[in-house]
Amino acid sequence: MLDRLFQIIEQRKQVESPDSYTQSLFNAGEDTILRKISEETTEVLLAAKSEGNQRLIEESADLIYHLFVLLSYKNLTLDQLIDELTSRDSTKP
Repeated sequence: MLDRLFQIIEQRKQVESPDSYTQSLFNAGEDTILRKISEETTEVLLAAKSEGNQRLIEESADLIYHLFVLLSYKNLTLDQLIDELTSRDSTKP
């Protein structure tokens, strides 16, 4: 699903659609995307502290979505993120 989410974000970046929230973020620019990541990060922390596991899952999904928007905005790929995580895998032989 994470691959699919990133693909959808990439598609929305390319296709003009006035109803697309994703495209509105791209049009608003980096500062707006960064503010959304900051907001979602705070919401994840609050959910983890006192709003229950379901709310934590919901806010985590929002945070991942906005992080993927930022990566796409910066013309980075999900593969680059996966490569970085793989390079940190201490269980590799």
